[in-house]
Amino acid sequence: MNLWFRLIWMLLTVRWRSKVSIFESAALTMTVMPTDLDFNGHVNNGRYLTLADVARMDYIVRSGTARVALALRARPIVGDAVAKFRRDLKLFQRFKVESRSLGWNARWSFLEHRFMREGRVLGVVVIRGMLVNKDGPIAPPDLARHLGVERESPAVPPWVLQWSDSCDMLSDQLRHEEAEAMKARLAAHN
Repeated sequence: MNLWFRLIWMLLTVRWRSKVSIFESAALTMTVMPTDLDFNGHVNNGRYLTLADVARMDYIVRSGTARVALALRARPIVGDAVAKFRRDLKLFQRFKVESRSLGWNARWSFLEHRFMREGRVLGVVVIRGMLVNKDGPIAPPDLARHLGVERESPAVPPWVLQWSDSCDMLSDQLRHEEAEAMKARLAAHN
């Protein structure tokens, strides 16, 4: 199934799924289609990330975050993602993606997408993301207040914070490399 059709289907059927708070899981059931498979006959590793995108949109709508984003004229942006693959998903198997917030810090919101079948975790995708409008990023604590949450973030798992720190270090390294490359280009033109 083309992912645009999957996304449209999710949006058309979301009203029949219950609303969730940002602290609850939102489960979305899907079926493995031929276009989800790689040459090994199972769901492609990149497809997990795309299926997580569809599940994330379901979570964003059901948690009220989409309503807040529209009011703030913001769009959700994924900054980084990490995935863990444990079991195969094969053609026409049904599975659920359970999406939930792991918490937030001053800059990033952390979301987890668990791919589940028959009570087993098949894979996990974790992202760090934010809402961005024309004025820039919206701080996750501000987003939480817009959603009616007046408390601090739940404790984010230490491994998620370490992963986030490593993403920041990679970003710093890439900025440094770009600055050095720019200096070299300017020196070559002089």
